[in-house]
This record gives sequence, C-alpha cells and structure tokens, in this order.
Amino acid sequence: MNRLPTRLLPWLLLLCAGCAGTSHVTRTYPAPTTVELVQALRARQAAVRAVNMEVRATSWLGGQRVRGTVQMLVERGGQLRFEAEVSLQGTVAALAVDHDQFTFIDHQKHLFRKGPACAANVASLIRIPLGPAAVAAILLGDAPLLEGSKAADVAWDDTSGSDVLIVTETSGTSLRLGLHRPDPAKALWDVLFVEGLASHATQRWRVSYENFERKGDAALPRLIRFAEPGKSFDDGVEIQVRERLLNPTFAALAFILEAPPGYTVELAACGF
Repeated sequence: MNRLPTRLLPWLLLLCAGCAGTSHVTRTYPAPTTVELVQALRARQAAVRAVNMEVRATSWLGGQRVRGTVQMLVERGGQLRFEAEVSLQGTVAALAVDHDQFTFIDHQKHLFRKGPACAANVASLIRIPLGPAAVAAILLGDAPLLEGSKAADVAWDDTSGSDVLIVTETSGTSLRLGLHRPDPAKALWDVLFVEGLASHATQRWRVSYENFERKGDAALPRLIRFAEPGKSFDDGVEIQVRERLLNPTFAALAFILEAPPGYTVELAACGF
C-alpha cells in the first residue's frame, strides 16, 4: 500500500481545514423578541445621549480620499458640529446642524454656505449622505428609531453571532441592526452593524462598529466604518476615535455658525 510522505501531511491537513468552510456561531441563549431588542436599544440610546470627540476621519469627497483630524460635537436627534483641522493651519472647515438648519464654513475659500439640513448638505464634510438624526445615531454607535418605526422581526446571523433586528419606518426605509450579546447571562446587547435600505433603493448603506470600549453597560466603538449603497468600506468613510467625552453639556449656541466678516455667502441646495 502506498503512503503519503510524512512531510506532506501538514499541508494536507491545512487543505482539509480550508475545505471546512466558514464556521457558524450558534445562539447560546433563548431567542429574544423584538420587544426585548427594542428595549435594549432604547436603553442604550438613553445612556448615550451626546459626545464630544476628536477623531481621525478618512472620507471620499469629490472622488478624492481626504484624511484629517475632526472635532465633533454630537447630540442625539441630529444636532451636529464638525471642525476639520490641519497641522499648522488650524481649523480649515466647519459644519453645523441646528435642528433643520445647515451651515458650513470653508476658511480656505472664504465661503459661508447655509440651507436646509438635507442629506446632501450634511455630507459636505464627512460623506455620510443621510439625515442628521441618522448621522448622529451612527456617530453615537447605534441607529435611529424614528417615531412610527416598527420592529418587524428578529433573525440570527450565525457568521457574526448576532441577533438581527429588522425595523421598518413609515417612509418605507428598512433597517437591519446586528446586536451581539457578549454575556449570555446578561440581557445586554452591543450594536455591531447597521444596514439601511431606502424605499426607492435596491442596495443598502452599511455601518460597521469595531474595537469597543465600555462605559457602564454601553459599548462605544473606537472604529466606525460607513459604506454607501453598492460600495465597499474601503471606498467609504472611516472614523477612528482618539478621545471621547460622553454626555457633555453643550453651550446654547454650540450648533450655530455665523458668517465671518468678508466671506462670500451662498445658499446651499439639496443635491450632490
């Protein structure tokens, strides 16, 4: 009987291991209901209301990859302020959303823009072309649950080991939230990913949360990645959190920008 040379056995074992395919994770606790997962998400949102953070952001703007340090003030509901900084120059651009109003300052072009806080305008500095409430929720590490949203179902993702909460909104948008339960003995879920499909779209935008730090019961991602529909994370937005202050109190005018003297003022239309 012919035998394989001993030196070939390790390579054969590796080959067989590769044939086994992707490992599948089994849920080790009773399947949660939609009510349980919505309550867990609401509890997280109540615990994580706002952040003041410094991030290193990489984003595609105008077909060109842009990297920079960005100071961010984020309040749940859609209050936003971003200030992009460059070494030796200081702040080169600033964006703010105050309720439904958008303002933007380009210090290099001496330009001030203002208009409605639509997705196109909100994406002027960090290209996440969603409404301000959705952008705020993403930066806070979860997803918005708008008034009138309905939790339709719960599925199991055996690749990531997460419960997937499926939510439909009155606008027709559907969301898929990947919720991981790190300790089967505790009814706490960390948000691993969010996917959104607009009513008129055929492909989903995607968010991935990674490298968590824990503040009480809330897991806060140090890495946030966003991909537009039909695109990969490599062609999207990457936000690496350097410093973060949870639930600060913001000044009354923190989300309002005024046109600096001598700057050209433009009205910002909605559209890329």
